[in-house]
Amino acid sequence: MNQEYSGSGDPAKSLELLWRRRPQPTRGPKPALTADQIVEAALRVADAEGLTAMSMRRVADEVGAGAMTLYRYFPGKGELLDVMLDTVYGELPRRDVPGDWRARLDEVARSNRALYLRHPWMLQVAVSRPPLGPNLMAKYEYELAAVEGIGLTDLEMDATISLVNGYVHGAVRTAVEARQVIQRSGITDKEWWLAHVPHLDQISDAKKFPLASRVGTTVGNEFDAPYDSDHAFEFGLERLLDGVSTLLENRSAPKG
Repeated sequence: MNQEYSGSGDPAKSLELLWRRRPQPTRGPKPALTADQIVEAALRVADAEGLTAMSMRRVADEVGAGAMTLYRYFPGKGELLDVMLDTVYGELPRRDVPGDWRARLDEVARSNRALYLRHPWMLQVAVSRPPLGPNLMAKYEYELAAVEGIGLTDLEMDATISLVNGYVHGAVRTAVEARQVIQRSGITDKEWWLAHVPHLDQISDAKKFPLASRVGTTVGNEFDAPYDSDHAFEFGLERLLDGVSTLLENRSAPKG
């Protein structure tokens, strides 16, 4: 995947666009487009064709305007990408989840995973310099509330949310890649696996690779594939939450 970076545009202009505070022209003809219309067009292109296809010219074609017209609204692709990210963050539900912190963190993980699966181009954007828009701030506030008051320090609260989001990012990348290889090859995982089964005896040496042979066969028989992203996600998420639980239990256990 080609990599893009959020926060690569002009900070002041990005913030104006993110918070819809950019001054509108008071003279001249009424603008034919709005910033929101351009963002919606950019999202359609990115969702359908991937982020590499999402150039200013391609978005201009999508809205039926000249490429230079877009620069009246967005200084460049960097600022547009920031607003795209903040816009899709607005799709995240912020539900009151019954239960304890574990149920709330589980919801955070699953809702972020679903967002990535709807917009896989997000995986191509490094967000170490996040777009500080209203939807990102609301997302951060909601996710922190999942662990508020459970015995973590502020730094640990932030690190826990980062841990969950980082896990989801890695897990969903594998799921998206698995989905894309099916689309591009036209062969399902089951079909791929069955095509290899008759030849496994030629490469599988149970004496030389006893563990790989036993475990690999078990996995293949279970999933009709060498890997199942849903199973891996569920297993990993449970273990991650177990780790947070152990931290809290150790902290609350009586000393000595």
